[in-house]
Amino acid sequence: MSEAVTRRPRLGFLGVGWIGRHRMEAMLGTGLVEAAAISDPSPDMIRDAAVLAPHARVVADLDAMLALDLDGVVIASPSALHAAQSIRALEAGKAVFCQKPLGRDAAENERVVAAARDADRLLGVDLSYRFTSGMEKIAELVRGGALGRLFAVDLVFHNAYGPDKPWFYDRAQSGGGCVMDLGIHLVDLAMWLTGQDVRSVSSSLFAGGEPLAARDTVEDYAVATLTLDSDVAVRLACSWRLNAGQDAVIEASFYGTNGGATMRNVGGSFYDFTTTHNTGTQAHVIASPPEEWGGRAAIDWARRLAENPRFDAQAHEFVTTARALDRIYAGR
Repeated sequence: MSEAVTRRPRLGFLGVGWIGRHRMEAMLGTGLVEAAAISDPSPDMIRDAAVLAPHARVVADLDAMLALDLDGVVIASPSALHAAQSIRALEAGKAVFCQKPLGRDAAENERVVAAARDADRLLGVDLSYRFTSGMEKIAELVRGGALGRLFAVDLVFHNAYGPDKPWFYDRAQSGGGCVMDLGIHLVDLAMWLTGQDVRSVSSSLFAGGEPLAARDTVEDYAVATLTLDSDVAVRLACSWRLNAGQDAVIEASFYGTNGGATMRNVGGSFYDFTTTHNTGTQAHVIASPPEEWGGRAAIDWARRLAENPRFDAQAHEFVTTARALDRIYAGR
C-alpha cells in the first residue's frame, strides 16, 4: 500500500557545488518537492544555492540535517563519503538520491541498497545517461525487438580533460579512475538496457601510458570486453586526457541481427547527441539536440518520491553495475 503524501517532500541537499546545485534546481523546478536544508563547506556554494532556495535552512553537516523534519536527502559530496552518508540518511528514515558512484565497490553498494530495503525508503543514483532521449529511443528499439537479437554493444567515453579535484586521483577516496568516473555510465547503460548480468570480463588498465601496476594508482585509460549472460559482447573504452582531437568522444552503439542503433556526441560536446536507427548503410535520425537531460534522473527520483517514498527493488541494478566494475578492475 502506498503512503499518502499530504505535503511536498522536504529535502536536504548535502553538497551544493555545480552538480549538486544543478540537480537541486532540476528537482525544485518540478514543483513537487521543496528544499528545507542545504549544507556545503564552501560559503560561495551556499550563497549560490540560497538564490535557488532562499527559505532553506543552512546547516553545518549531515548530522544537523538529519535532525530536521526531512523526507529525503540529496547527496553530492566526494565519492568516498557516498555510501556512509547514504546509509546514515536511510537509517534515519530519509529517502536518498546520490551522485554516482553510490559506493566505491560492490560491497559498499550492497550495504547501501540493504539499508534502503531495511528502511523501506526510496534510493536513487544520478545515472543520467539513461534519461537522454537517444537512450530512451534505443531502449524502445531493443526491447521492442526492432533490432532483432542483440549480440554486440560498443561503448566509448573519452574526456579530454579529466577531473579537477585532487581526490579523484586517490584510489582510496574515489574508488578508481576513469572507469569509476566515466565507465560507470557506460556499464550502467548495458546492464539497464539488456537486463543481463556479466558472465566474463577481460580488461586492460593504463596510467600515463603504462599498464596499471600500483594498487593505489588510478587508471586514466581502460578497455574492457564483457560477455553478458545472453552472450552479448560489450566492448568498453574510456579515458581521461586522451589526445582525442576534441573535448569528448561519447558513443553507445547497439547491434542486433536486424539492425543497429547509435547515440553519438556532436562536435565533441559533452551534452549534445544525435541518435540513429541503422539498417545496413542507412541511418535514420530518431533523436537530436538540443535537449536538457542532465537533471532528468534527479527529476525522476523527485517524482517517484512524491508518489511513493518506499523502497523500489530496481535499486538492485546499482549493485549489478558495481559488480561489473569490480570485475573490470580485477581483469576477470
